[in-house]
Amino acid sequence: MDNQTRSETTRKKAIEAAFTILAREGVGGLTFDSLSRESGVSKGGLLHQFRTKHGVLTALLDYQRQQFEQIRLDYLAKDAGKKAEPNLAAHIAVYRESIKQPHSVARAVLAALVESPELLDDSKAADADRMKALQRESGDLELSLLRYFAASGIAFNSLLGLAPLPQTMINRLFDRLLDEDSWQTQKQQPKTPKRAAR
Repeated sequence: MDNQTRSETTRKKAIEAAFTILAREGVGGLTFDSLSRESGVSKGGLLHQFRTKHGVLTALLDYQRQQFEQIRLDYLAKDAGKKAEPNLAAHIAVYRESIKQPHSVARAVLAALVESPELLDDSKAADADRMKALQRESGDLELSLLRYFAASGIAFNSLLGLAPLPQTMINRLFDRLLDEDSWQTQKQQPKTPKRAAR
């Protein structure tokens, strides 16, 4: 195995171990010692990969972003031509899928917020780009944003264990958010001036 492959394998093991630790012990349990024990990678090998705990958290966020970006791209490749608002539908699909992920983005985001809020700066820029894309394709931006943030809220509440809804209900809600026909805006008829009584 060459050095690059070995390095990628080590990094992947460490990231998977970090998610496991976060799920089990929270951000306080994520140390280089615990990461070394969980991953089977030497502490020196981990320090070579990440340098600091901040580096580990950055790697977790990057990994999660890549996973969700791939889900978005796969959805667009498969269903973009069928949707009037393909970007919105793809983002709703990502939120739906995030609930099914064993290594939830919520854990990584919360860990990042606790340790280093500035880690989310890249996410803020990506969110701004996302909003611009939604605006470009939307016939009714407010309705599109309502659907987007409803999906986001369902996902985060589910990931944090705050949604007391059965999975069947969550699935129906996501189905509804993805069903463009049930969200068609009402075209307002132009108001005709009332004639004055004679």
